This record gives sequence, C-alpha cells and structure tokens, in this order.
Amino acid sequence: MTEHNMQDEKRMAGLAILALEEKKAEDIRAIDISRVSVIADYFIIANGTNTSQIQAMADEVEEQLYKAGYPLKQKEGYHNANWVLMDFGDIIVHIFDKENRLFYDLERIWKDGSMVEPKSLKDCVK
Repeated sequence: MTEHNMQDEKRMAGLAILALEEKKAEDIRAIDISRVSVIADYFIIANGTNTSQIQAMADEVEEQLYKAGYPLKQKEGYHNANWVLMDFGDIIVHIFDKENRLFYDLERIWKDGSMVEPKSLKDCVK
C-alpha cells in the first residue's frame, strides 16, 4: 500500500469521525483492521440514543464523505437504525443504538486490530 493511499484512508476516517461528532455521536472508536482483514482498513464505531439521531448521524457521514469525493458503496440497516453499516470501501462506519452496540461488541471481536485515537485521524482532515 502506498503512503498516498494510507493518508487517504486516514482522511476518510477523520471526516467520518467529524461528521459523527457533528451529530453528537457517543463513544466514537476507530480500529485499524488493515493487518487483520482485507475488507477495509478502518472500522469507525459509534452509537446514538434514538432512531432519529442514528439516521441523522448516518446522513451526515454520507454527505460529508460524498462532498469529499468518497461515495458510499453500500448501506444497510438505515430504516431500523439499531445498527447502520456504511461501506465506503477503505473504511466501514458502524452506527449502533446502545443495546446493539453492547450485544455485538465489535471492539472485542476485532481486538486483533489496533485501536486508533480518533483525534489522530481528525488531524488528517486539515
């Protein structure tokens, strides 16, 4: 993987984190899974408090990444909004309600990945 690509993925992840923060997401986590999976380089995980907020978070992520030239490839779970999965290729954004986040516990499942400080990814946006 080239350095350019890595910076692009970090920028994508940073934009997603900023969009989630804009809509008051809770407990935002970033996991670098590039060494343990081919499906993506980063998982961004957050949760919201209700259906409307979770959908607003998903809408904001989709809009901000699209504006930056990163179109959404696939989105699942938007209507129920208990787990919205947004696939942007190099990053995958997971937005949960609190109950499903605890139940699915992606941080534990993907513990072989590396936790990344969200601030370090936001710094790549500037």
